[in-house]
Amino acid sequence: MYVREIMTMGVETIGSDATVAEAAKKMKSLGIGSIPVVQDNKIIGIISGQDVIFRCVAEDRDPRESPVNEFMTSELTCISQDERIEEAAKLMEDKHIHRLLVLDSSNNPVGVLSLSDVAVKSKDEHLAWEVLERISEPASPYRRSEE
Repeated sequence: MYVREIMTMGVETIGSDATVAEAAKKMKSLGIGSIPVVQDNKIIGIISGQDVIFRCVAEDRDPRESPVNEFMTSELTCISQDERIEEAAKLMEDKHIHRLLVLDSSNNPVGVLSLSDVAVKSKDEHLAWEVLERISEPASPYRRSEE
């Protein structure tokens, strides 16, 4: 089975100059846990709910005045829509992340693959449990990687 078969299609983004509060509201309205950050029509990072909480709110910064680009994760982990889901699962395990940005053959974002996509749509319970187990292993205090 391939990533394109189980990924969530479409990618919503937010501008790098938007506020953290705007990003949080957009994530809430879309029912998503992270959103790619764009500047000049190029994805430059990703901000997650954890980034909002641990990097902004916990540091006593005002989310209504703080720009997304100060709190986003600039290291993106992406995968091709043509990769097998086992490769995506391994990447999630290795990076301890719950979501991958999915790219087409021209490196344009076309969707997101989440742990829940793997669990619900892959029909491979063992694979989903293995990924969840590895992602949940203790690591350093709050890592600066996308969730």
